Amino acid sequence: MIDPLTLDQMRVFVAVAEAGSFRAAAQRLRRVQSAVSHALASLETQLGVRLFDRSGRRPVLTAEGQTLLGDARALLLKADVLRARARGLGQSLELKLTLALDPQFPLPLAAAALRAVHEAYPTVGVQTWTLPLGSALAALRSRQCALAVTGADIADPTIELSFLADIPRAAVAAPDHRLAQLAAGGQPLTRIAFADHVQIVVPDPSPLTEGQDFGVLSPGVWRASDNETKRALLIAGVGWGSLPLWLVADDLEAGRLVRLPVEEFGPDGVTVTPSWLAWRIDAPPGPAGRLFCDELKRLCAKLHGGPAAQTFGPLHSRELQD
Repeated sequence: MIDPLTLDQMRVFVAVAEAGSFRAAAQRLRRVQSAVSHALASLETQLGVRLFDRSGRRPVLTAEGQTLLGDARALLLKADVLRARARGLGQSLELKLTLALDPQFPLPLAAAALRAVHEAYPTVGVQTWTLPLGSALAALRSRQCALAVTGADIADPTIELSFLADIPRAAVAAPDHRLAQLAAGGQPLTRIAFADHVQIVVPDPSPLTEGQDFGVLSPGVWRASDNETKRALLIAGVGWGSLPLWLVADDLEAGRLVRLPVEEFGPDGVTVTPSWLAWRIDAPPGPAGRLFCDELKRLCAKLHGGPAAQTFGPLHSRELQD
C-alpha cells in the first residue's frame, strides 16, 4: 500500500505555520490559496488530527499541530539532505566558489587554501566576503555564499559545522596609552581600570546577535566596521581593544602595540575564539569547495600539531610553505 502522506503536504503545513496564514503561505509556495487549503485538509484527514484552529481571523496551531510541527520540519530536512547527497554523487565542477570569511580567522591560511583551489581548478571563479560574527552564517542561510569560515556558534539544524581551530585574541593598546602605562606595573587590569577609557569594538551587522556585545568592559565604546580600521585606531592611541594575535604579531614585535593583562580575559589578556567551516546541509560543497575545506583543515593541522592542538598565535607566510 502506498502511504498517502506526502512531502508536499508537510511543506504546506510548515509554510502555513511559519507564514501565519493560508494566503501568505500560498504566496510563499507560489500556489493558489485553495490548493494550500486542500493540501492541509488532506494532511489532517490522513493524520486524524486538526493541526490548526481556524475559528479566528488567522489559523492558530492546535496542541497537536505544535507537537507535530517539529516532526514535519525534521522530515523535510532529511528529504533535503537526501536530494543534496544525490546531486553530489554526480556533481560537476562549480563555475564559482563563494566564501564568507570571518576576519578573526587567519586570512593568510584562507588565501593559501584558495591558491590550492586555483592551481587545481583554474577555471573556477572565486567571490569572498569578509563578514564578522553571525554575518557569515547569515550569508550562508540566505545563500549568498556556499561556504563560510565562522566564529559564531549558533545552533541551526540546516547548517553543517566542521571545527577548524581556536583563534587567540589579545587585548592591546598603543604604548603611550594610559592603560599600557598601568600595565607596565605588572599587575592585572581589573574592570575599574577601564572606566575612563574608550574600548574599540567591531559589532555584528547581522540580526543573529543583534543587541549583544562581546567582551565589552568600558562604558565608552567606539564601533569600527572592520579589524583593520580598529587596528589603526588602536595604534593611533584612541583606545584599547582585542584583536587576533596573528593580526597584531608584527605590531607587538615592532612596539606599535603592547599587550594588556586584562584580568577578565584570562592570563595575559588573551581570549580564545573557536572557528568552524560551515555549509548548508542541502547544498554541500562541490569539488572546488571540498578541496578548499580539505586544504584549510590540512593547513590548520600542519601548523599546530594535528586536529587536537589547533590554536593560532603569530603567523608568518613562510609557515605556509610545504
